[in-house]
Amino acid sequence: MVNIIWHGHACFSIEGNVNVLIDPFIERNPAAKINAESLNPDIIILTHGHFDHAGDAIKISKNSKAPVLASFELSEILKNEIETMDINPGGTVKFKGIKITAVNAVHSSSYNGLYAGASMGYIIDMGNIKIYHAGDTTYFKDMELIGNINRPDISLLPIGGHYTMDIDGSIEALKMLKSEKVIPMHYNTFPAISANPEEFKNKVEKAGFKPIIPEVEEVIKL
Repeated sequence: MVNIIWHGHACFSIEGNVNVLIDPFIERNPAAKINAESLNPDIIILTHGHFDHAGDAIKISKNSKAPVLASFELSEILKNEIETMDINPGGTVKFKGIKITAVNAVHSSSYNGLYAGASMGYIIDMGNIKIYHAGDTTYFKDMELIGNINRPDISLLPIGGHYTMDIDGSIEALKMLKSEKVIPMHYNTFPAISANPEEFKNKVEKAGFKPIIPEVEEVIKL
């Protein structure tokens, strides 16, 4: 059994034999319903360095003693304060029985004004299920390779537009990924990324896939 919990924006907990936290953005997140101190992951994964993805990584890492997995450049920035693990697209790390593979994303990355390396998505292989967190990205042709080679069972895709793909773009991504289930993210946190999850749901179902539209802090059991 694997639980997925959406903490708002692009932040998710994946709970199984190992507890994974992705893109912790809590304290400045208007949609958040918990405090950063309440999260106790085994490992923290960052798709890139922007404040709305990496904002609470240091605080949570210090509290939980969880290492932070990030691009080489972002890892170098953070390693003076916390334990880090570095990775770049195409790389895979093994951590306490799970596998985490970094894949491409089409976006930018900086951290407090410093260049923070490649922006990435991740395939988290929990052993019995593979979860694809796309990070901030548009759709791109390599998603066909992610679908054919990594074969995610569920994809977490941004739909808010402006900084990432919008709803229609996420449908194109899903057609290439071919994951059975999909959860939308990176929407309605700020006015610039407003999107209608019901529109997303209808378009996903029409395309032949299964949408899951969680409330913030709802536990999705897989």
